[in-house]
This record gives sequence, C-alpha cells and structure tokens, in this order.
Amino acid sequence: MKTAGIVLMIIGIAGTLVFGIQAMQDTETFSFLGLDIGVSSANWTPVIVSAIILVAGIVLMSMNKKAVSS
Repeated sequence: MKTAGIVLMIIGIAGTLVFGIQAMQDTETFSFLGLDIGVSSANWTPVIVSAIILVAGIVLMSMNKKAVSS
C-alpha cells in the first residue's frame, strides 16, 4: 500500500505541475480603460483530477499496516 501511495503521489505531483503550468499559460489579457484584464480559457479538470490523485497517494502512504490488516 505504501508503494502504491508513493507512485500515486509522484503521478499527482507531476500532473498538477504540468497541467497547472499549462492552464496558467492559457490566459489572455486585454486592456480596458487603462486596466489589464485577464481572461482564462483553460480547462481546469486535469488539474483537479491530478490533485485528487495526489491526495489519494498521500492517504495511502500514511496508512499503517495495522489499520489495513485489521
């Protein structure tokens, strides 16, 4: 269980970083009355799924063998 937790945690971190950076770069800005306004056209679903996988990995990694075997 601990190994699966570590693998899920690594996948979750990598996915959150990659998809998060990609989502932040998908913003467009325009100027209106001297103000810069940013509009995001990004799809945030992969970031949310990666964060859920990260949390699942942390939970699996933190479980003791006693709690699992009982």
